[in-house]
Amino acid sequence: MAIFSFEGVVPVIHPSAFIHPTAAVIGDVRIGPDCYIGPGASLRGDFSAVVVGAGCNVQDNAVLHGTPYLDMVVEADGHIGHGAVIHSCRIGRNALIGINAVVFDGASIGDDSIVAAMAFVPSGFVLPPRHLAAGVPARVIRPLGDVEIAAKAKGTLAYQRLAGRCHLSLKPCAPLTEPEPGRRPVDITTFWPEDE
Repeated sequence: MAIFSFEGVVPVIHPSAFIHPTAAVIGDVRIGPDCYIGPGASLRGDFSAVVVGAGCNVQDNAVLHGTPYLDMVVEADGHIGHGAVIHSCRIGRNALIGINAVVFDGASIGDDSIVAAMAFVPSGFVLPPRHLAAGVPARVIRPLGDVEIAAKAKGTLAYQRLAGRCHLSLKPCAPLTEPEPGRRPVDITTFWPEDE
């Protein structure tokens, strides 16, 4: 893993969190229990702290960074999509930041809210709890219903379970030159049960 201290400040990572070996975790970064930090993610706590609460996921190539004196906080069960850039903002409990979205300095994303893929959330923007924001620049689109929030929570639970599965089964290997006979697909029911 690419885990680095910065000016004597060492990242804090709960033992149950899974950090992919290609992720970079630098300086004042605090990662809580049952988190999943995906391939290529960058969590850089050099100008300010980056705090990732319990059960969060930070997916492939996402960037979390802060500006001086303004920490970057993702509260419990936050869900940061592939390629998202979040900078010195607050992501509320059980909120989702969509793929390739950008959330900028001082923005506040309310609990149980969703920022759509590709959205740009400008500095100081406030998304109320249980609302959807989309667009460039982002605007509040509408309230979210219970079914949408439950679907988001199911996706986050899948990543929490994936963290545990990765601890158990992710291993470096040499590739095969062709699929073996009777190749089986990954059994996603170990982390995304159909009946939930």
